[in-house]
Amino acid sequence: MITNTVEIKVLSRFKFPARMLLIAAALLFMTAAQTPAQTVLGPWVPLFKGIDRAVGTNNPGNGGMPDLMVIYALRVDLTDPDIQLYATPRIANDYVLDARETAGYTVSNFLTMHGLQVAVNANYFHDAGTSDTESPSYTDAPGTPFDVIGLLISHGVVVSPQDSDDYTASFMFTTNNQVTFYPTNWPANPTDGINTAVTGLYTILRNNINVGSNYIGNQDFVHQVNPRTAYGLSQDRQYLYLMVIDGRQSGYSNGALDWETAKWLQELGAWDGANMDGGGSSCMVIEGTTGRPIELNHDSAAAAYGIERTVGSQLGIYAKPLPGFINTVSALADDTAATITWETTSNATTQVRYGLTTNFTFSSTLLTAPVTNHAALLTNLTPGTGYFFAAYSQAGNNVYISSNFFFTTSNYATSAVLLDLTNSWDYTTNDLDGTNWTAPEYDDSQWTGSGVALLFTGAPTGVSFLNTELPINPDTGFPYITYYFRTHFNYTNSLLDVTLQFTNYVDDGAVFYLNGVEIDRVRMPEAPNPIFNSTLATNYPCDGYATCADLLTIAGDLTTNLVQGDNVLAAEVHLDDPQAQTITFGSSLVASLPQSVSPRLGILSSNQSVSLDWTRGGFILQQAATVAGPWTNVAGPVVSSPFIPAKSESNAFFRLWRP
Repeated sequence: MITNTVEIKVLSRFKFPARMLLIAAALLFMTAAQTPAQTVLGPWVPLFKGIDRAVGTNNPGNGGMPDLMVIYALRVDLTDPDIQLYATPRIANDYVLDARETAGYTVSNFLTMHGLQVAVNANYFHDAGTSDTESPSYTDAPGTPFDVIGLLISHGVVVSPQDSDDYTASFMFTTNNQVTFYPTNWPANPTDGINTAVTGLYTILRNNINVGSNYIGNQDFVHQVNPRTAYGLSQDRQYLYLMVIDGRQSGYSNGALDWETAKWLQELGAWDGANMDGGGSSCMVIEGTTGRPIELNHDSAAAAYGIERTVGSQLGIYAKPLPGFINTVSALADDTAATITWETTSNATTQVRYGLTTNFTFSSTLLTAPVTNHAALLTNLTPGTGYFFAAYSQAGNNVYISSNFFFTTSNYATSAVLLDLTNSWDYTTNDLDGTNWTAPEYDDSQWTGSGVALLFTGAPTGVSFLNTELPINPDTGFPYITYYFRTHFNYTNSLLDVTLQFTNYVDDGAVFYLNGVEIDRVRMPEAPNPIFNSTLATNYPCDGYATCADLLTIAGDLTTNLVQGDNVLAAEVHLDDPQAQTITFGSSLVASLPQSVSPRLGILSSNQSVSLDWTRGGFILQQAATVAGPWTNVAGPVVSSPFIPAKSESNAFFRLWRP
């Protein structure tokens, strides 16, 4: 995890994504570059255990490199035992050698899907069924099958074999990260014992000689000024260098030639290196403090098209957080409680601050007894809910705070699917202002039509399950500002303590109604502002399209209008701009009822000692002389296992108790 990450969110009225950029550091170096020293590499700053980060800039002129550049680099210590490498695996379905080899995802998605701390694009690739000279689309949907060029090995499995032609520079790693660099991977190189392998387009640095200069004057597009991704190795093979050079962004960074890329690798400390892939694919992402992906560089695909590019090959890294005063923070969550544990390097107090956002609104009881092994109990939590938290410990006058962490409470419940995502909806584009169209008794038989979700207009980028195309306004050539939807579902279970969980895919905003009663607004003017047919949504989702879900949970008073039998769910979906190109709608609904689940307390006897163990969080260990009690908390209190009771001649009974 990373401490003190700054997120600068760039928003526009167009459907471009809000990006998390670390441009400030780059601008700082660009200012420094106005001095006679035109090439500036910033200091290596620890990012994770075994991984450091640096930012560099080049201002052209005075005999230096001729192109305006901003570079982002990571130095990976391959001798760190906690560093693990992971390359893109084979496509899950219908793998075909040299055709359908991997499923494409953005680098950010790749990092999130596999729980990585670092991810960077790797091998060149092209769409399955096309030649390797055809460039992949910038709008390929997640999961698009790709043919990867050059050797790619993931967890010992060959995903893509070696290729001839000019795709020649391979990095091969054993399970303990011993690395071999092959400036050419043709003919066949030994792959026995190789756990991870990635391959670049061509070698640009060999034995500390800048062989990228061999391409000076080459008119092929790949050898012109471009955004680039390059990997390098130190002479002793202790360090792997990962570097991206931003480009195609006038006034910020134009990109690099091959020899400039090799020179940057030398600046970083590399002895050998290769140009991997580049252009819109060049992207470097790290895990933020809350687990969200943060892009370090400013990729050219996002700058030009407002989206991060789907790529066919990535290299990921698992790494541990940086050690500090507070270490090994862990959360053991139950349904309505959680136990948070951590260690400190010296005796300190114990407290956790937590909430539904990183603006923590709650805190655990402050335990003032100084200890090095800490455990805090959080109670009165909501089942099936995500919480952010941080550990606080004070030693003397010094207060130490951990990075922000996240856990989700369990939900011991029986669930029933009431609507799936491909449910059929009736729809209309008529102006229904002043009409009670959400009421169960309303007659929608004369509406425009019906269709299976997701319902859409235009061609939403990267959205799955598009099934029914909606009409557009013939007077404007754009979608209508508002579309109205209705559907029915049958509910037969108990109405007591039921929770309704909606998964909505909405582009741009929507208002939802259950049996004629409003239950939620998504990116619409807040209640009690009235909603009309002409009302515009206040924002757009995700990267501008319905590529991620809007989750809605209603319980308590909001479920009082749910009935046993037939129910009507209605929604009105609004554009955020009268000239927006797309609209998308679909929703699934699950009903959950609480279920009582008792914890299990285990006893292990060995070598005349007894150890108590339990695997659920949120409980306090209690003790009594008899089963009838009285029961008292074990001194501490003890909220995490294992626990070894003191030896005693008398009987002792133990139980777990939820406050």
